[in-house]
Amino acid sequence: MSTIDDPRRRRAVLAAVCLALMAVVASVSGLNVAQPQLAVGFGVAQSTVLAVLNSYPVTLAALLLPLGAAGDRWGRKPVLLTGLGLFGAANVVAAFAPSAGILLAARVLTGVGAAMIMPVTLAVITSSFPDEERSRAIGVWTGVAGGGGILGMVLSAVLVDVASWRWLFALPVALVAVAAAGTLRSVPDSREEARHRFDVLGSVTSAAAVAGLVLALHEGPGHGWTAPLTLLGLGAGVLGLLGFAVHERRRPGPLLDVRLFRRRGLATGSVVLLAVFGVQAGIFVVLYPYFQAVLGWSGLGATLALLPTALLMMAASGLAPRLAARVGRRPATAAGIAVATAGLLLLAGLVSVDGGYLSVLPGMLAMGLGMGLTMTPATEAITGSLPRARQGVASALNDVTRELGTALGVALLGTLLAAGYRRAVDARLDGVPAGLADAVRRGVANAVAAGTRSSDVVRAAQESFVDGWRQSMWAGAGVLAAVLVFVLAWDRDLSAREPAGAPARPGGRRG
Repeated sequence: MSTIDDPRRRRAVLAAVCLALMAVVASVSGLNVAQPQLAVGFGVAQSTVLAVLNSYPVTLAALLLPLGAAGDRWGRKPVLLTGLGLFGAANVVAAFAPSAGILLAARVLTGVGAAMIMPVTLAVITSSFPDEERSRAIGVWTGVAGGGGILGMVLSAVLVDVASWRWLFALPVALVAVAAAGTLRSVPDSREEARHRFDVLGSVTSAAAVAGLVLALHEGPGHGWTAPLTLLGLGAGVLGLLGFAVHERRRPGPLLDVRLFRRRGLATGSVVLLAVFGVQAGIFVVLYPYFQAVLGWSGLGATLALLPTALLMMAASGLAPRLAARVGRRPATAAGIAVATAGLLLLAGLVSVDGGYLSVLPGMLAMGLGMGLTMTPATEAITGSLPRARQGVASALNDVTRELGTALGVALLGTLLAAGYRRAVDARLDGVPAGLADAVRRGVANAVAAGTRSSDVVRAAQESFVDGWRQSMWAGAGVLAAVLVFVLAWDRDLSAREPAGAPARPGGRRG
């Protein structure tokens, strides 16, 4: 399997796969801005709307690993083209869906297509670019993966405001059409030599594990951690994970040899991405209600307010390979985590009701810079731990880690914010009528809607939200600080590329 010699063709390959990736990540959050329109347009409950929203990321996360392996085995170019075709067709069906049920089915199919696209895009980069350019290409890829979702939300918010939620699906269709043309023209085909049959049982158990865990993390904060669907997802996730680990250790030619996690680069890169994407997703959960319910901005205004963070993150992802080449991958990763931690501390210490956007902007910028510096070396640590022939699996593992981190971060930081808000607001509701107090306890947005005639009640809810905000930010900073200690203590040399052959033997030795 050889790299591409022509620099112009490499640039064309990078453009094609990044456009495909942009379509996938923009679709994760794009439909969130249209929740009220979906509920009213189809006449369905919020629970149905959430099922439509969750169907895409859950399907995507569940199928990343088996479909990434399918790209390695059956050819990355044909799998990518098939995924693009399915993704585009499903988005067309979603745009014209006559009912919520059809829309949900279309989103599931969109998730299947996305799971064929996302791991293959990174695998194409790692298998096509020479060593001296691979880091820079991965930096571009991670910038799109990290900031593309925010850019997609901006465009989605504009489309919802000026047109209809159905136009949201025009953007991914246009992106995959251009990406498909670029793929046909420039992307080479590459694959591994299959020595064993495809690991069907490993694919099923891995899909059950990831889908169950992601579903539980999505449902737990809203419906309760003891709700039947949450417990069902958690049980399926744990059983699937145990079954996957046992099966993979015994099978020759496994889907993912779990012994590979003894490699420090792979383990550290996975932990770092899990934490960074978790904190990033949790921060956005906190920022939106602050902009809308505390500052009184529109959904479009709140989304535009996140653009500086996204743009700085994408720029830092492109600069990260140069920093890693100069100081080493481990110090570069540690520096990024430290900057992101400082950003969370700024968000916790400076935020206030009256401080407005300027009170949170320094922390947001530090977060964007730190995450951008961290994601590229962590991603390369994962992909560099597996041979070129298994880059679909390496890329899928990278993507699964991101998806799990996102779901975990929303669950953790969102739950801490809600709990902190309820504790703080209870102490400020003395003398408030019972009906109004109940509305206020449900959240700051409910308080603003119900207490428009009582500035004192609204102010109490906003201040309580800031109290919950601080608790959530302190928790996020603690998580990143712990990961920083882990990187410094565990990974002696994150910059050293480990032999891409046999997995580590017991006792840490590699064959």
